[in-house]
Amino acid sequence: MSSEKTDERRHVADVVAERIEQLIVDGVLKSGQSLPSERRLCDKLGISRSALREGLKVLRGRGIIETRQGSGSYVAELTGPRDSSPLMHLFRSQPRTLYDLLEVRALLEGESARLAALRGTQADFVLITRRYEEMLAAHAAPEGLDSQEHAHLDHAFHLAVCEASHNPVLVHTLKSLTDLMLSSVFASVNNLYHRPLSLKQLDRQHSRLYHAVTERLPDQAQRAARDHIHGIRDSLKEIEQEEQRLVRATLRLEGWA
Repeated sequence: MSSEKTDERRHVADVVAERIEQLIVDGVLKSGQSLPSERRLCDKLGISRSALREGLKVLRGRGIIETRQGSGSYVAELTGPRDSSPLMHLFRSQPRTLYDLLEVRALLEGESARLAALRGTQADFVLITRRYEEMLAAHAAPEGLDSQEHAHLDHAFHLAVCEASHNPVLVHTLKSLTDLMLSSVFASVNNLYHRPLSLKQLDRQHSRLYHAVTERLPDQAQRAARDHIHGIRDSLKEIEQEEQRLVRATLRLEGWA
């Protein structure tokens, strides 16, 4: 084969690889997800099967695509195991980390909500609505789900809002905090969802965020997201203070008994 043809094949492979990488960065193809059939990919990208195969070969070489015998090609787990990091263990083990994480969530989710209101498409809003309604349905029947399932539904709603920001770096940054974020959501669910007044407050906050984003009100969306996180922070601090008052009162009672 001539050098010119070799260079042309390499160029086509790189172009195909770049287009598939863009689908991954945009969240259309997710880590661990199997790739569509060759026919569907070729139709979507407007390329030949030989070009697709060359592009996939490039992606396999970069560690972005994995091919499993008998089950096809998958997007690789791109971020690595999050549980194994000593730093992640330290973050999870320290109660103070919860409030540090809530500070980060207020910043990142406030901006993602603002961008979602500006950039979200109708398809994004359909997904946000779906996650929002699933969360509300769970709140309406709390006896049917445990706290961890509530936490995952809560997180899924916030992630859907973030994905509507169409900022891949912001989305991947928040996804990299998934375990820690679920810890903070789980704390709020576990401590707040069984309190009727707190649950109503959470529902009002989620409603304000949902409507501001889907009605394309960026400033209100940013404020709603931040107020929601700040509300969780304040409620958890109040619960901590209640528990400390109870401990002190019990100790005084035992001391005088």
